[in-house]
Amino acid sequence: MRPLRALAVLAALLVAAPSSAQEWATYTNKVDRFEVNLPGQPKVQETTWPSEYGAVFPGRVYSYEQNGNRYSVTVIDYTNAEKIHAARTNKTEADSGPMYWQIDVQASVQFAATKFRQRPGVKVTYDAWHYIDLISGHQLQLTNADQSRTFVGIYLHESRLYILEATVPARAPQPGLFQQSLSILDEMGNRVRYNSIYFNRLPPIRGAGGRGGAAQ
Repeated sequence: MRPLRALAVLAALLVAAPSSAQEWATYTNKVDRFEVNLPGQPKVQETTWPSEYGAVFPGRVYSYEQNGNRYSVTVIDYTNAEKIHAARTNKTEADSGPMYWQIDVQASVQFAATKFRQRPGVKVTYDAWHYIDLISGHQLQLTNADQSRTFVGIYLHESRLYILEATVPARAPQPGLFQQSLSILDEMGNRVRYNSIYFNRLPPIRGAGGRGGAAQ
């Protein structure tokens, strides 16, 4: 009876294993237009993003935690930047010009990277320009005060800012399955691919009389 009992226990464990173990899968979001690999369904939270020039933009954070590993994709929506800047009540003489909504959008990758560099107690171990599917952006790697490591990718596409962030314990493997998996989607839900380096493009400044052409 003992061998049969052992086989029964083993069979029960094999049946239970899929329900307790999380398998990585592609998470697709057609609202914020991205795909990314995650070990489970992310938690979604609305957020706001104070910009470099004092405007506040809406966004969402998609996050998942597992075994001390934390993964998140933050999407900040800059598509209404012109209207949001026009409604600002905190303008100064230095940033009140009609072009500052464009500057705020185009500098958003660098501003987000600066915010990571300024986190208390972090040591920056990698800090360089990057791209994904030829969409230009920036990558950082940080060692935190508790010796955990944070891997960051920041990309701007059609005035949406995508911030990938993964933090893993000290001496844990680099989260490449997450870090390298981002895809940007078009309005039809198809993966965006370019044949040359893409930089975020904006329309001309209104009332510029042809002097302030589209930012390339």
